[in-house]
Amino acid sequence: MRLPILLLAAAALLSAGGVGALALVQRRLIYPGAYGEAAPAGDRAVPPGAAAITLETADGERLYALWRAPRPGCGVVVSFHGNASLPEYHAERFVADPWAAAGWGVLAPAYRGYPGSTGAPSEDGLIADGLAAVAAARARAPGAPILLHGHSLGAAVAVAVAARLPAGAFAGLYLEAPFDSMVSAARVHVPAAPGWLLRDTYRSDLRIAGLSGPILIVHGTDDPVVPERLGRRLAEAGRARFEPIPGDHVSILGARDGEAAALFGAARACPDAAAAAAR
Repeated sequence: MRLPILLLAAAALLSAGGVGALALVQRRLIYPGAYGEAAPAGDRAVPPGAAAITLETADGERLYALWRAPRPGCGVVVSFHGNASLPEYHAERFVADPWAAAGWGVLAPAYRGYPGSTGAPSEDGLIADGLAAVAAARARAPGAPILLHGHSLGAAVAVAVAARLPAGAFAGLYLEAPFDSMVSAARVHVPAAPGWLLRDTYRSDLRIAGLSGPILIVHGTDDPVVPERLGRRLAEAGRARFEPIPGDHVSILGARDGEAAALFGAARACPDAAAAAAR
């Protein structure tokens, strides 16, 4: 899994006096997985236990996604990948224990413009993709609780989707290495980056403030891409449970899955989810 390259590339452009160039190519920097070389969806291995499906968005895009049904009465993890990643990584993780043991299903889409999906990425577009994923999970598993999960940029998508859903429409938020806003994340590495330049600002700090339900944020204490303090700011804005752990932007992935599966499975419709996750 590649680390996000937005900040390093932006720093190079700005150091060369290329503010105008950055304005023109910023979406290529924010969404490198949509513009770089990656295996086409049909050539990628579908994790055992999952199936490749196609989602339709409200604005007419078709998204490649991976699906596994939950055990009857159990929930679905709707998982959003990072900006240089693919849905296979998260699907493979959520079809395995402790999630499988606790009865969870998973739906992991590839954003618009990413391999296997149509369109071009933008903040509004990715939010529409997220809402389409939630709608698909509800249609395939009626009545199942929905847990929104995201890593890095995917965490911003998860928060934005949660903010668009009615109260009580999701079981919680599980966020790994999130940032409070794209402007904050950019300025960590490029202090001169003007906030007005960014077309996609991802103000998770504003969106999370009004959300209800459990929120777990896990962040690496040695993250060079999204420093821990940005995740802590987001946790404070949303009154979330914050778990700083040793690791970087990628090595922390899944490190608190057992805890998360138990936390979000407790008191849900699936009666033995918390007990199974704890084993």
